[in-house]
Amino acid sequence: MRHLARLADYCSITNMHTKNLAIVWAPNLLRSKQIESACFSGTAAFMEVRIQSVVVEFILNHVDVLFSSKLSSVIRDGAGQCS
Repeated sequence: MRHLARLADYCSITNMHTKNLAIVWAPNLLRSKQIESACFSGTAAFMEVRIQSVVVEFILNHVDVLFSSKLSSVIRDGAGQCS
């Protein structure tokens, strides 16, 4: 994800900003067996891929926060605690 976010930094040259990268990579990063099955076709499949691309775009826009070592340690330290 960090690599894709770095690619987005060069969008002025490549025209591959986070939205374009998300559209291209979302079906691979968030692969859905439901979409691949016969029950999803046409509009339903398009809507599912659209949701996937929005999620990937969000991740790319917030990669520094989501994949920071500080956040990872907070999650790891708090994983065994219940309130």
